[in-house]
Amino acid sequence: MTIKHYEEVMSLLTTTSGITIRDADSRDATEKYLLRNPGLSFVAIEENQIIGCAMCGHDGRRGYLQHVAVKKEFRKKGIAAGLVKNCLDKLEELGIYKTHLDVLVTNDLANNYWIKRGWKKRDDLYRYSFIRKGINNA
Repeated sequence: MTIKHYEEVMSLLTTTSGITIRDADSRDATEKYLLRNPGLSFVAIEENQIIGCAMCGHDGRRGYLQHVAVKKEFRKKGIAAGLVKNCLDKLEELGIYKTHLDVLVTNDLANNYWIKRGWKKRDDLYRYSFIRKGINNA
């Protein structure tokens, strides 16, 4: 994924149930994210249209998946699994073997998807956030 994919990726994400877009997903912020994490985010393209995406980054110790989505009509074809595999393979090349992702509690489809694929739901910690700027970054 590169910044040239931004508009089409945002179109996919804003039409995917269970995904929330925030100020932190602006074009500028996304470009900075992609530049900070080169070669870690991917798109799936069919007939010149983006049908899936997976954004990935790291902090030097742990990987983080964000905005994994596939257009509804292309689901159950292994596209998301392939995108995630690409992300995890690239993280492993960097020596990063543990990856986290966040899913909204109310997103049953995504929660079931990750559990079925061996991802472990954490019950031993809470996530806390602190917002210094931006109204829509909750």
